[in-house]
Amino acid sequence: MSRRGGDAMDTVVMDKAALTEFLRAEFPQSRVSIEAVSGSGVAVRQVITVDHLRPGGTVSGPALMAVADVALYVSILAIMGPVALAVTTSLTINFLRKPAGDTDILGECRLLKVGRRLVVGEVTLYSDGSRVPVAHVTGTYAIPPDATPAPPT
Repeated sequence: MSRRGGDAMDTVVMDKAALTEFLRAEFPQSRVSIEAVSGSGVAVRQVITVDHLRPGGTVSGPALMAVADVALYVSILAIMGPVALAVTTSLTINFLRKPAGDTDILGECRLLKVGRRLVVGEVTLYSDGSRVPVAHVTGTYAIPPDATPAPPT
């Protein structure tokens, strides 16, 4: 996938280590960890604790949304560089089944369209150990007008 809508993959300008350090510095409250990074998206993990559960012993909707939002943001940073002021403009989640409350949540993000001002992506969320999705999320991020994507290397 390219910024021009072709089939080529975008170049990664921030690798896993750089993204992890950026999150640690800019969003110390986030406990989502980055598992893998590519030009088309990322894989993330949220360790689930009792703080993430709702009555009934399942992972809460807000916890799932947070994982998806971080996955989208990190995917954008991976190909554009440290655009700290990129913001969520839309996030839609479809809850597909009850996630396990005793295992981590994994998120796989894929960017669908990367424009100069808007980026659209999707995230599929899973309970660790299962390939059956628990939620599907689509989201749009606004890129600040003064953000200049890093040139390809």
